[in-house]
Amino acid sequence: MAFHRNPKFWLFLICLYPIARLSVLAWTGGLGANPIEFITRSLGTWALTGLLITLAVTPARRLSGHGALLRYRRMLGLFAFFYGVLHLLSYLWLDQFFDWPAILKDVLKRPFIAFGMAVFVMLLPLALTSTHAAMRRLGRNWQRVHWLIYPAAIGAVLHYAWLVKKDLSQPLIYGGVLALLLGLRVFWRHKKQRRDKPAFVMSNS
Repeated sequence: MAFHRNPKFWLFLICLYPIARLSVLAWTGGLGANPIEFITRSLGTWALTGLLITLAVTPARRLSGHGALLRYRRMLGLFAFFYGVLHLLSYLWLDQFFDWPAILKDVLKRPFIAFGMAVFVMLLPLALTSTHAAMRRLGRNWQRVHWLIYPAAIGAVLHYAWLVKKDLSQPLIYGGVLALLLGLRVFWRHKKQRRDKPAFVMSNS
């Protein structure tokens, strides 16, 4: 199959948009007065956006009936992790120059940084077990490991809200989208449990 006819090829290019955008802004001097902060926050925002898009795949598949959407979930999740890695590296490298004593002091001063690192730790096993080989090795445990995406997404929204502090409009939008995606899952799970619940037939003694 030609690359240009493969939807994954185009999705891959779309997922590279944030990198292309930052590159253009850096080339044209459009990163603002504090380019390091701009880069770090932008990468973090795209990581969170990628998480929510990944979580949106299952509801989109159920509501649309297009099961083929599940083919793109792994790529979307890996790109979310990729931008999470870049977000963390931009802080450790561009902001702190890998000065570990300074990083520790900064984490103690601003706990939301440690909170964000905890989110990254939760995402790490998801990325490491994203292959088909890992799915076969883990069996049923694979699903349990990948439940970490839910607390990771909640933690990412809280990390963002804790970061901005004053203007919570964007974190609230992300939080609302996440609440909708999780609410749909709870609703469908409850509906399935009610449907699968055995009916008790009263009999005369």
